[in-house]
Amino acid sequence: MSIRQPIVTVMGHVDHGKTTILDAIRGSYVAAGESGGITQGIGATEVPIERVVKLCEKILRNPNFTVPGLLFIDTPGHHAFVSMRARGSALSDLAVVVIDVREGLMPQTTESLRLLKRYKTPFVIAANKIDLIDGWRSKSFEPFVTLVREQREEVVSKLDESLYSIIGDLSSLGFSADRYDRISDFTKNIAIVPLSAKSKDGIPDLLLVLVGLAQRYLEGRLDTEDGPAAGTVLEVKEEKGFGTTADTIIYSGTLNVGDKVAIGTRNGLLATRVRGIFKAKPLHETKDPKERFKPFETVSAAAGVKLLLQETGGIAGGSPLYAYRRDTSEVEEKILKESSVSVEFDETGLLVKTDALGSLEALLLEARERGIKIETGEVGPVSRRDIMDRASKTEPLEKVIIAFNVPVLPEANESLISSDVRVISGDVIYTLLDNYQKWLDQKVQESTSKRRKEIVFPCKLLLMPNHTFRISKPAIVGTRVLGGTLMQGISLVRQDGREVGKVRSIRVGEETRAQARAGEEVAVAIEGPTVGRQISEGDILYADIPESNARSITKEELNFDEGQIMEEFLTIKRKTDPFWGR
Repeated sequence: MSIRQPIVTVMGHVDHGKTTILDAIRGSYVAAGESGGITQGIGATEVPIERVVKLCEKILRNPNFTVPGLLFIDTPGHHAFVSMRARGSALSDLAVVVIDVREGLMPQTTESLRLLKRYKTPFVIAANKIDLIDGWRSKSFEPFVTLVREQREEVVSKLDESLYSIIGDLSSLGFSADRYDRISDFTKNIAIVPLSAKSKDGIPDLLLVLVGLAQRYLEGRLDTEDGPAAGTVLEVKEEKGFGTTADTIIYSGTLNVGDKVAIGTRNGLLATRVRGIFKAKPLHETKDPKERFKPFETVSAAAGVKLLLQETGGIAGGSPLYAYRRDTSEVEEKILKESSVSVEFDETGLLVKTDALGSLEALLLEARERGIKIETGEVGPVSRRDIMDRASKTEPLEKVIIAFNVPVLPEANESLISSDVRVISGDVIYTLLDNYQKWLDQKVQESTSKRRKEIVFPCKLLLMPNHTFRISKPAIVGTRVLGGTLMQGISLVRQDGREVGKVRSIRVGEETRAQARAGEEVAVAIEGPTVGRQISEGDILYADIPESNARSITKEELNFDEGQIMEEFLTIKRKTDPFWGR
């Protein structure tokens, strides 16, 4: 049984240097050729162990490597990580989370770390851009452990300050971390490798840590057997000179031109054949248009390849791929299992649309932890059918679509204009759900405010001593709101249940108010009573809640004080009618 190369996904916030680090390892300039310097698609790069040995020769005298190299996957964002699945779990064996040492953790970084934690994927922190620390002296491809000894003490202190800030942020997320050369047990601590992608300081250290972790802790996972290939489709796209291709990671077995393969799609299982296998040279990226691909008759795991297939309809990022020998029944159960979401949906709730199955599953798990109910979840863009489905819901809070990293189709946008459906879009799962929660809180507040204007909620008042401004027609008394909200127009009752009159107006100084909240002291004009007869200073009064209102108000709508006032009010009413409000 042979050992395959580990699959290493590079993740992190935009512009923190993911592709530039890989360029340093490859000796290429992919980052410079990308639009705005930002990665536009998922790419795979094979780094042979010979390249690792060469870059690490200053800190590694007698290399004893068993892995054949490293297969790096460069992602355009953390969201690509969840779309890359193998046997229902994360495709990656290891991950590198790139953090700008000056900026620290950013939203996409935090999202990446949460995903790695959920999928139990081991990872290393690449603390990039140490060359920008004031006074740092760089040497190309110099190991960090030797270079740091050559720095002035104050420069090392500046670096440590930045690293301690990152370590603190990681601790708040539940990770124990330290500079890699200070760690004795890598199973208990996350290794932080300070480096510079631009000046290439610390690149040898990163490679050495990755290979060391792979060999020490992942060898069982890296065992590969001869047999039909298993893989994950990263992207399906039009490629000049090829037509429609499927960029794929083969993580197990062997794939040959002419093999029959079954692929999980949005519409079920697709059975097709491999017409061509193309692979970039070692140290060249699969998405680099400057480098021509070399055709292969056969490839073995682990490998990043570009496949020409007889059919590609319905294939999306994250689709499982299995080669089979006789018929699809050999792999059908595996594909159906991997193409289904392991999280159950709720009977009612929201609609979720995502870019890939893994994204859907990750979003559902996060929503479940937050108590957010999801009725339906699908892979694909937001369509007109989705808008019509949500528009038909009777519950306003279910007229919501959460769209993770997918567009809203033009015809859906047209339908949105004339509907009360809300689409909340984004590419960071926890931020997306935060935005939904903010929208929900706002809607609940609006609904509560509207309902409190339409029906009478509990309220309790004290007529303050020595604060009678007019005895009657109307009586005007200084009042402290002991609990609830006093609304203009409500009727009042005494503690003995006798009706007092109606609130005509509420004033604070010269300002007329529509309401007064708990703790406020206001002048209240009460139509009906006379001070000294029906009411007196020091009296406690209650809002006179109509019986139909009392029955419809739920405990969830009341705060603690209102709940107690409601109990007091019900006691008053039930002295004369035991079944009042039941």
